[in-house]
Order: sequence, then structure tokens, then C-alpha cells
Amino acid sequence: MILPHLTYLASICANKGVTEAILSPGSRCAPVSLAFIRHPDIHCRIIPDERSAAFIAMGMAQQRNKPVVLICTSGSAALNYGPAIAEAYYQQIPLLVLTADRPAEWIEQWDGQTIRQENIYGHHIKNSYTFPDEVSHPDKLWHAKRIVKEALIRTEDFPMGPVHINIPLREPFYPQANEQYPFELTDLEADLDLQQPTSLLREESAIQLKTELKKFQKVLIIPGQQRPDCRIKDLLKSIAENHQAVVITDAISNMAQETSVQHHDLLLLNQTEQMVPELIISFGKSIVSKALKLFLRKQKIAHWHIQQNDLVPDTYQNLNQIIRLKPKTFLEFFHKEANILEATFENEWLNKNETVKTKLPALINMAPFGELNALEKILQALPAYAKLHIANSMAVRNVNFLGLGGDDLEIICNRGTSGIDGSNSTAVGCTFTTKEPVVLLTGDMAFFYDRNAFWHQYNLPNLRIILFNNQGGGIFRMIDGPSKLPELDEYFETKQKLDGKHLADEFNFQYQKVKSRDELQSGLQTFFDKSLNPKLLEIKCDSETNTNTLKMIKEALLLK
Repeated sequence: MILPHLTYLASICANKGVTEAILSPGSRCAPVSLAFIRHPDIHCRIIPDERSAAFIAMGMAQQRNKPVVLICTSGSAALNYGPAIAEAYYQQIPLLVLTADRPAEWIEQWDGQTIRQENIYGHHIKNSYTFPDEVSHPDKLWHAKRIVKEALIRTEDFPMGPVHINIPLREPFYPQANEQYPFELTDLEADLDLQQPTSLLREESAIQLKTELKKFQKVLIIPGQQRPDCRIKDLLKSIAENHQAVVITDAISNMAQETSVQHHDLLLLNQTEQMVPELIISFGKSIVSKALKLFLRKQKIAHWHIQQNDLVPDTYQNLNQIIRLKPKTFLEFFHKEANILEATFENEWLNKNETVKTKLPALINMAPFGELNALEKILQALPAYAKLHIANSMAVRNVNFLGLGGDDLEIICNRGTSGIDGSNSTAVGCTFTTKEPVVLLTGDMAFFYDRNAFWHQYNLPNLRIILFNNQGGGIFRMIDGPSKLPELDEYFETKQKLDGKHLADEFNFQYQKVKSRDELQSGLQTFFDKSLNPKLLEIKCDSETNTNTLKMIKEALLLK
């Protein structure tokens, strides 16, 4: 007999607006999977590799801004969700994670596919619940429904994030031939709703903030990683044009524009005392730039972070005020009340940014063919309205060096944990949510690590992958420690001989390899055109050349 609380589980999710579920095959999870597969309002996809499945679900939820359901069987399958759940936790992406389990009496009895699954995700999950394993008493069924409603609320309560329900199940797992499943449900109670706290700035707080703001004439505004927001972007532009703050934008902030400083990684080679701010204002999540973080950590300055609720990290080691507002609300207030900047401070930042912006193209053009000059051409060729996924390690750092932003371009990167795992899968999940081009910029280590992202039955015609293949982890040549070690080649760069063509043939991708500027120019002419299959453009380059190019650029920009 199939237990009815599993049908309630699917129905409550659908009633709350959940429309997507990612499943991985297994017997013990079969009754949970069937409840979702047979629900008319939920679209299910099957992804065999749980590690990829979880990142794919995360990529979908990141775009939809509402929970996607993940379902797997018991045992190590649940552990394979771990990397994506940690990433979703730090990126604040809503997931409802459903793991099938053995009943409590069979844990630690050497039964197959049995591990300790309660609280399996530790501190990297917003909440973890255990479903009742039977519902013979009405209170048990009430409790099961209550768990689902509370779990869904927690996924979307700020900050959003993953929530786990562990589901102990006994056989039989499959409905009998004469058994209706899912059950007809007509007694769904009302949803559990959450009223968000007001984001209005109270009068007494406004007076206090206005008084505080009058003390500062050297202000940096640093948006962290976030989704695009036109209103916030317009406010930052107005603030910069009104000379009230210098706005510094990492690529992953999705806030870059002509009025913002985008070349901070390189201009900070020539940092001066005149560039030291009196106040940092931050909002959003992390930034990529290590140079900016190190520069600000050395200073004794004020730092205000704008965030509605939850814990706030002290990224710059100067945090002295947390302002519980939505960023838009605060920026509107700031734009109205802030001082005009001290001219020397503003000019130091803007002039240095303009110097890098002016000199950088010529320096890149002088260098031998490699990652940076190839990337420059690729970024210029990106189609409007693309979703640009960038893998970690050198890919995202190189984009940040060059500076990138566009009104219609969304930049996505797994900077919650900043691991190389899951970049392919997150991009695949994104393709399931849009018909616009989804472009993945990746290095060979991240790309081949996550090859199972493509091991499924779904076509991805809008996916475009640009693979920088230098046959190893080239970033370790950029780091002073390992770059000087005799073990560099074998133990840090982890040299590999894989070629993207074999993967392209296996998964029926259109494929092209380039080794020069001319081949790249030719390959880009039709690369973003519509097609029936995904496309893979592999750029063969040398890690030593890439390292030397970056060193040459830094030396040329360094003031003597």
C-alpha cells in the first residue's frame, strides 16, 4: 500500500506554486517520485547523476526565483547532493530536497543503501525535517502536511535557501495494478503564508542615518553578487553621476555600467592614500576581487552593510553597522541625503580606472594568442539577453580583469562556495528555464569534472560552451606558492590530455577547435546562431603563455 501523505506532499507543493522537479532513479524513492510525476501541474525531469541533478535544479531555481524539488533514493545518493546544497545555501537559492530513507529501526543494521540521513547536510541547510513513516493516526497526517508547508515557507523566507525533508519508507514501493495513485485529494487546507516585514525607513532611523552620512565625503559603494535589478542599477548610476559615491562593480554583481569602476583588480596595482575611503556601503553577496578585499582590509574605516535580515559577514574586517532595509530603499535615501564626494578621492578612482580601460586593449593585442585576448573577442561577440555562466578558477577572474557589463546580459557564477564542481550542470539547469542563449565560459578542469551534466535525455539547443583548454589547472601558475614548486606540473596543475571533441561526439554537440586569432574570429561568426544541438567551441592555449601575458599586463600598468 502506498501512503497518502506522499500525495499530499506533491499536491501541497503544486498548490504553493512549485512547477518543476528533478528526479534521480531509485527504488526507495519511487513512491515519492510517482507522486510528483503523476501530478498534472508539476514538470519532472530525470537526471541519473545526483551530483549533477542537484546543480541542475539549483540552476533552474536561481532563474525562477522559486523552489525546485529534488528527489533521490537513500544512501550515498543523498550525500551526492551535498556540493550543490552548500552552493545554494551560500547563494541563497531555494531548493526543496526530498531524500528517501530506511525506517529508523533499520539504520545501523547493515541493510543496503542505508546511512545516517537525519540532518545529513549539517549547517549548510536552512532547515531539516523527518517525515512520519506512517499516518494511521490523523495527527500523523496533519504533521506531515504541516512539515511540507513549513519547509516551503523556509525555502522562500529571506534569505532564500535549501530545505531538506528526509522520508522514511517501507515496502511496497509501487502501487498495485488496482490501486489508484496518486490519490484524489479534496481536503487541502489553506497554504501557510508568510508576511514579509516592512522595508520602510522609520523616521527616527532616517534622522540618525542622515546625521551619520554628513560625516563622510569619501564613499565607496560595492554591490556583491546578485541578480540583475534595473531600479538598483539606475540608482547607482544616478549616485555616481551626482558625485555622491564611487561605485565599484565586480562582474558577478550584475551592476556594471559606464559610470562604475570595473578595473579595480588592475588599477589597485597603483593604490594611493588618496583612494582610501571613509565609508564602504555594501549589499548583495560576495565579490570576486581579492585585490579589493585586501586593500580595504588594511584600512581603518566605516562599513555599512544593507540587508533585510539574517547574519552579515564582515568581508572587509571593518563592519560597524548593519542596516535592515532592502538595498533599493536605502539607495533611494542615500541618493537624497548623501554629500558630494571629495574631488581628489573620486578622481583617483575614476582616472585610474580610465587609464586601465584605455591601455588594456592594446596590451592584450600585443600578447601571443591565449586566454585573455580570446576572451576579449568572445565578450565583444556575446548576444544580447544572453545568460552568461562563468566557471570558477581563472575563467571568472579573467572576466573580472577585463571588466564586463551590459544592460541585457546576466552574469552567473557559483561563488557561494567558489568550487569548480557543478558549473556545467548549473548552466544546463538554466537552459531549462529560457529560450535565450545560455553561454558557459569554462576551463578544462571544471568542464571535464562535471561532464555528467550532459548525461540525460534532454536536448539543449540554446547552450553554447566556450572551453579554454590548457590541459591543467593553470591558476596555480598565478599563485606565488605553488608556482615556484618543483611539484607544480604533476601535483598542482594536474596535467590532463582530454579533448573536448570526444565529449562533443558522445553527446552530439556541434564542435569546433581554435588555436589562433583567425580561427577564433571565423568560429565566432556563426557560433551564437540558432541550431538544433548545443555547440562547443574549444580554445587550445598554453598555461605558461597565459601566465606570462597577465604578468606583462600588470608590469606595463604598474607606475614606475
